[in-house]
Amino acid sequence: MRREQRESFGSRRKSGWGMGLYRNRPEGWIGGVCSGLADHWGVATWMVRLAAVALLLFTGSLAFWGYIVAWVVLAPRPSRWGQEDVEMEYDEDRYTYRKKTVFHYPDAPRDRLGKAQERLNEALERVESMERYVTSRRYDLNREFSKL
Repeated sequence: MRREQRESFGSRRKSGWGMGLYRNRPEGWIGGVCSGLADHWGVATWMVRLAAVALLLFTGSLAFWGYIVAWVVLAPRPSRWGQEDVEMEYDEDRYTYRKKTVFHYPDAPRDRLGKAQERLNEALERVESMERYVTSRRYDLNREFSKL
């Protein structure tokens, strides 16, 4: 029974605890814990480091031991990171897909409808501009010149 629990711990650790939580050694300063947490939460690394220093100042050795425990519990990020199935979500501001993060909340429905309305208005303006050109005398003149 004890051996099964140890294998379970090791396999869960190796898989990032089922939520993609790893240490990021290449971008880390000491053990990569802060940069790994920043990657997982989708925030800047300096923010997590600042929070760690603040915790160290206010809690003393408790934050230090917490960092050591996280260093042991979190596995290093695999070298093939990003190639496995990662849950993605659509970023409407950049019109592309990105990795789903913990602290990213989608826009309010009102804001999303507003963005959709803006896109539809832009498309309508482009269609109206094309209709004006196709029905103009300039289009007829350009078409006659292209036949020559």
